[in-house]
Amino acid sequence: MAPLTDLLSCSVIEKDCNGDVLWTWSYPAVTESQKTVVTRKCNLKLEHTSPHVFVCARHGHDWFYIHCSEVFDSDKLPKVKQFALVLFAKDFNPQKYEVLSRVLSKMYCKTGKPTEILQLYLSVFTKGSCSTQENGTFVSDDFNTHRFAASTNVKELIKTFELETILIYTALLLKKKIVVYHHSLEQLLKWIRTFPTLMKHRKVTDNLFPWIDLVNDELTELKKYSYYVAGCSNSSISSRIDLYDLLVNIPAREITVAPHAKESLTMTKTHKEIALFMVQLCENQNYTEAQVISEISDKTQDLLNQLTSLATVQTPDGKRMISIEIFKEKNLAPAVESFLINLAIAENLFVL
Repeated sequence: MAPLTDLLSCSVIEKDCNGDVLWTWSYPAVTESQKTVVTRKCNLKLEHTSPHVFVCARHGHDWFYIHCSEVFDSDKLPKVKQFALVLFAKDFNPQKYEVLSRVLSKMYCKTGKPTEILQLYLSVFTKGSCSTQENGTFVSDDFNTHRFAASTNVKELIKTFELETILIYTALLLKKKIVVYHHSLEQLLKWIRTFPTLMKHRKVTDNLFPWIDLVNDELTELKKYSYYVAGCSNSSISSRIDLYDLLVNIPAREITVAPHAKESLTMTKTHKEIALFMVQLCENQNYTEAQVISEISDKTQDLLNQLTSLATVQTPDGKRMISIEIFKEKNLAPAVESFLINLAIAENLFVL
């Protein structure tokens, strides 16, 4: 069993019976900037508002997962009304960290002792698992990548947007700025984890921001990236055209292409074929979620193979690239040529 060395820290934030919110325990440590963003996201400071049970977001290159618990009279936390258990980690895997944070939270409710959480945390960090008599068991290996597909809903995404799903696919393929909107944070976080699976040949999670608030520090961080998939639950995001090339409004079932991105997202015959292919995949009741993802991945690979077959210019380090002259020789339709050039740029195959 592999140790879970992707874990970076564990913290407890408590809201006491007077309504005061305090970071009561951290191991090994959290920075002030981490505290600022987590405090904003965990919702404990709001009066008469139940915090979201489990949320995840990103800070710099790290991920954080917040599990909020109500405290009952039977728990060993007499002065605490609610608390949030916060995990920072190097990897994006909401399922895994939801289970781990739940096990740790139950132990804290039962004992009221951070030392008990620390024991479990160290067990997971060094051995990849922890076990408790009454509060559940966690095994990191249960959440490896081939089981991770169970938490996505590509089929549902394609059923929702039908042929227009091709806009999402193309924006991902060409490394565009994509913003996903849903007023329900729970729904937003459920949908956003599906987007990376449409591009299996790339690590989309490197540029994934599951939940951004429209505040300066988060927007400054986002703008450091030339492309991304970012989730937002604030409806005013739709007017921030500077933040997206493509806006996916989940509840309205609408996809908006920003004016500045229309040319690069012009549809061609190839796009229409892939769009039809994806819709037909989802209409086939026999296909599982994993099979749909695999079929789309194969289709993408076919497209990339066609592109790399045009790579005839050799660089000094031996890499084969594609020049503009190769595209001109093909006498392609302008929209097709534009798409292939943009794809070659996205795949780092285009030489000027």
